[in-house]
Amino acid sequence: MNSATGTPGRTRSTVVRFVATAVLGAMLLIVPTVVLLTAADVVQHQHWSYGALLGVAAACGVLLVAAVVRDVREGDRPRRDVAHPVRRVVGATVLSIALVGTLGAAWWLEPFGATDRALDALGSDETVTVAETSGWYSFTPVGSASEVGLVYSPGARVDVRATAAILRPLAEAGYTVVSLKEPLGIAFVDIDQSADAIEAHPDVETWVVGGHSLGGVAASSFAGANPETVDGLLLHASYPAGDISDSPLTVTSVSGSEDGLSTPEAIADSRQDLPAATTFVEIAGAVHADFADYGPQPGDGAPTISRDDAQAQIVEASLALLDGLDHQP
Repeated sequence: MNSATGTPGRTRSTVVRFVATAVLGAMLLIVPTVVLLTAADVVQHQHWSYGALLGVAAACGVLLVAAVVRDVREGDRPRRDVAHPVRRVVGATVLSIALVGTLGAAWWLEPFGATDRALDALGSDETVTVAETSGWYSFTPVGSASEVGLVYSPGARVDVRATAAILRPLAEAGYTVVSLKEPLGIAFVDIDQSADAIEAHPDVETWVVGGHSLGGVAASSFAGANPETVDGLLLHASYPAGDISDSPLTVTSVSGSEDGLSTPEAIADSRQDLPAATTFVEIAGAVHADFADYGPQPGDGAPTISRDDAQAQIVEASLALLDGLDHQP
């Protein structure tokens, strides 16, 4: 019996390893299960990659738990281990880091789910057709449509459906609008995703790209790298990733005076990186979460106007950009 642990043939390090492996395996099973039990509908309507991540996490959890059960059953039975001790330790460490990273990503990347306000804006009617594909939601005007369109990137970890109440009125005004399902809910995972949406809508001749928060940052990178494709940039509580002040883009930056994340100071600092003719619209009393419908967001400010008022002004400023491009000769 091992005097340190009271376990026959088990060293303290072995017991610690068993316990740590069992706990990690259990958490890799628990986190995806909880996410799916509480937010299965949200996950179903995002990019497939997050669901795949949950599946990978759960599968890894099953394998870890099975490995612990196997080791417990085998007890002290000698096993041939041909791996060099250093390689074995390095391999185990790398694997552990990867699994902990998978667990952390599965938990942290759970989307902020859309509220009923946004979900109510997803139905098709006599003015707008709403369609869902594997890569985006599209809002298409019924009847004659403008030749100007918008590809929109939601904020990080925000349910793509949460953008509906802001974007649908743009389609009601005659503009084709596409809201992207970002891989893992992070626009920077695939900045060129906007190109796929543009290619899928050949009837649109003039394109604006834009987005909320990190989505707008990614959109600015795409716009700056594709001047032959993109004519306008719409920033919602956002700013560019780098200096695009020499770009010919028509840009509108819409922000909230009470935003605790994309603060007024950050928006002011972005002026030097945007074209001199950029239109800046600050909505007095608005916060970061007013630019979509997903509930309060940690770190945000406190609004001093209603969501209805804030979003009406966001839509008005966004339409002004689209109208200006629509009426260009």
